[in-house]
Amino acid sequence: MKKQIQEYVKFIKGILTEDKPGTDWKEVAMRHLVKIEFYQHERLIHLIVTALFAVMEVICVATLLATSNLWSLALMVMILVLLVPYIGHYYFLENSVQELYLIYDVILSRIPGGDANMPLEEETQGGKK
Repeated sequence: MKKQIQEYVKFIKGILTEDKPGTDWKEVAMRHLVKIEFYQHERLIHLIVTALFAVMEVICVATLLATSNLWSLALMVMILVLLVPYIGHYYFLENSVQELYLIYDVILSRIPGGDANMPLEEETQGGKK
């Protein structure tokens, strides 16, 4: 997922840098919104998984403190080994989605007569807003 997001950001920044005449910026904006929605969903799933692992870690720590059971210590370490990369990946997803929001504003500003603060017509129709 990380590589896919990095490649997409590189791709969309390339489109913005080229700024070819005749580029359909509304189409670029709509396709970009689809990618943002996809990555937002991925971010939400990782937030849920990370939060659940954090809760399990707290439960293991509490169990270890209450019982001094070595199995609780082993489980706590195993969950921690998974929790740390989950936090790192969620951090990456969060920052990437925030960057995509900024890129979306740049794309909107390229639409003739467009305003970065004004949503596209398609965003306000069909209950998306």
